[in-house]
This record gives sequence, C-alpha cells and structure tokens, in this order.
Amino acid sequence: MPIPTKFLLTHNTPNFMNRIISCLFILFISFAAADAQTLKRVYDENADAMAQIDSALVEASRSHRYVICQVGGNWCKWCLRFADFISTDSEISEFIERNYVYLHINSSSRRGENNNVSAVRRLGNPVRFGLPVIVVLDAHGNILHTQDSSYLEDGEGYDKAKVMRFLKNWTPDAVEGACVRR
Repeated sequence: MPIPTKFLLTHNTPNFMNRIISCLFILFISFAAADAQTLKRVYDENADAMAQIDSALVEASRSHRYVICQVGGNWCKWCLRFADFISTDSEISEFIERNYVYLHINSSSRRGENNNVSAVRRLGNPVRFGLPVIVVLDAHGNILHTQDSSYLEDGEGYDKAKVMRFLKNWTPDAVEGACVRR
C-alpha cells in the first residue's frame, strides 16, 4: 500500500531518510560480518607479530625462500577470503609452500598495539593500501614488494591467474634471475 502524500509532507522527511539510510547501512554491515564469520579465522590476535616475522626470516634463510606477510585481521572479510582462496586451491598452496614462508600478520593485537604497530612499520606501513595487503620480504628482511590485493580481485573473490602471476613474479628464483621453480 502506498504511503499517503499527507504523511510524507507532514513527516520529518530528512530525519526519516536518515533512519532508512542508517538501517540499510546496519543491514549491509551485518551481511559483511556474517560473511567474515563463515570463513576460517587465520590471524592470531595474541601473536607477537615481530617474533612471527623474525622466525619466518630464519626459516626463509634456511630454506632459500622468501617471506610473504599477509597483513589484515579476522574482522576483514577480504582478508579471510584471500586466506581461504590460497589455501583451498592446491596449485596455489603448493606453489606458496615451495617458494615462501607465509604469515598472517594481525594489523592490531590484543597483546598490545605497540608490538603490531612496530611490525606494520617494519613492513613499510603497507596498511595505507587497504587490507589485506601482502608484503614480500627476502630472507634478510628487506621489503621487495608491497601488493595491494584489490588488483588480484575478481568480483566477490580473487582471480587465480592474477594471484599466480603475482606469486611467480616474486619468488627467489624470479627476483634473483634464475628460472621460476615449478
């Protein structure tokens, strides 16, 4: 049934519209949060991010791999979507295992902001690109590349060809001039 014109003219229209917009915004956020809740939480909110990076660098040096730091949070649906995407595709996950030590760095921490702020600074403050953001480090901890993950997206997910191209371009063999590992 249509709303009578008399109601619209006597009703406080700007306030009414603000309520409608607020309700739609809350509904949108609820759907986004529900999506994030269905995916596996991969960020350890109690982890010492600096220690995570240091440990990964030791492993990378020992195994002639690079380190990938996926910076984000469990509240970020795109962060969890990317983590799910790379872990459920066997070609991508195997390629990562051969070439990288992969970390999920929580952009904030329950252990204390200072630790994670320091880690984010150590990674060149990549959160300016949005989340998730991916930072590639060599085995010495030098930042080789910061990837804005939005360039890897396709619709409501990620594009396999784009992700594989990114990963292949930043392996130790690719950067150091040898053939890409297969």
